[in-house]
Amino acid sequence: MIIKNVKKYTENCNFEDAEIYIEGELFAGSVTEDASEPVIDGEGAYALPGLIDLHFHGCIGADFCDGSREALEKISAYEASVGVTTIAPATMTLPTTELEQILANAAEYQKNPAPGADLVGINMEGPFISPAKKGAQDERNIIPCDVDICRRFLEASKGLVKFIGIAPEESEDAVSFIREVKDEVHVSLAHTNADYDTALAAFQAGADHAVHLYNAMPPFTHRAPGVVGAAADCEHVWAELICDGVHIHPATVRATFKMLGDDRIVLISDSMRATGMPDGVYTLGGLDVQVKGNRATLVSDGALAGSVTNLMDCMRTAVKKMDISLESAVKCATINPARCLGVDKEYGSITAGKYADLVLLDQDLNIKRIIKKGALL
Repeated sequence: MIIKNVKKYTENCNFEDAEIYIEGELFAGSVTEDASEPVIDGEGAYALPGLIDLHFHGCIGADFCDGSREALEKISAYEASVGVTTIAPATMTLPTTELEQILANAAEYQKNPAPGADLVGINMEGPFISPAKKGAQDERNIIPCDVDICRRFLEASKGLVKFIGIAPEESEDAVSFIREVKDEVHVSLAHTNADYDTALAAFQAGADHAVHLYNAMPPFTHRAPGVVGAAADCEHVWAELICDGVHIHPATVRATFKMLGDDRIVLISDSMRATGMPDGVYTLGGLDVQVKGNRATLVSDGALAGSVTNLMDCMRTAVKKMDISLESAVKCATINPARCLGVDKEYGSITAGKYADLVLLDQDLNIKRIIKKGALL
């Protein structure tokens, strides 16, 4: 396949007028043009790699924690349909045995996946979190971080778990936990009430990821910079941002890009099962959630409960309503999450030898075409 007349997003994270070549499932350096070779006129569209969402819970009525093949099939199909071609769904804080079953279901699904977005990882948001910053997580299932339980999760998922979140202030053994497992799984700070010093100690011990920065953590203030300040001071730490227009003020998003730079930010959706569905009451982690417009809140106390915005729409919002450059936004939704997940040799850029996952957007960032592993969707 040859795709002509596009503005290609390059490995240098800018757009250049170019042609794109696809051979089989992979991007190619060139192909022999003949009458049998499909040629697509991109009509000046932006051509960018398929997006990668490494933190979301569900969509279109299904949740990763439903623990069924049917749920994963629905999630995968929907995500691919909106240009999110690679996924690493997130768990909630549930009983450990139930989490093991959910992880095992994902591992089984990966052996024979359905068409749609590729499942390349799992982001465990609980159960090692803080009751003080539980958000929409069920406090009854929160436990201190535990090496043996962590390894049970890794085994159940057959290596699919890429991130395990902890609240380091909740356990005297947090630093030793991080040192023990950091070479087996990325440790993130998630739903935590840690102050700056505690967060810094966790990052210095080897934690390298901050789950939905600003949300479910102490505020960033001039005398108490908290997790945000510690993440800013540790250059090896990646920070997730939810740019749905609800979770973080546009000025804060702009300030964060200036503070961290676009090398360390990963755009996520944190979307729940109501994404792509009408307003109403849905569930998240066993708790009832009221959805109205693009806002999802717990019925019990009004706390924000994830988003109802897919990653493509989050990226658009970052560009069109938050004044983040398209070049930076694409970087933070493609190659950055690929690097976080350790799959950047196969995904994340339009590079010969990588999977040919491609999205063409018009000048208003509306989807024109989606290509998954060399096939038009």
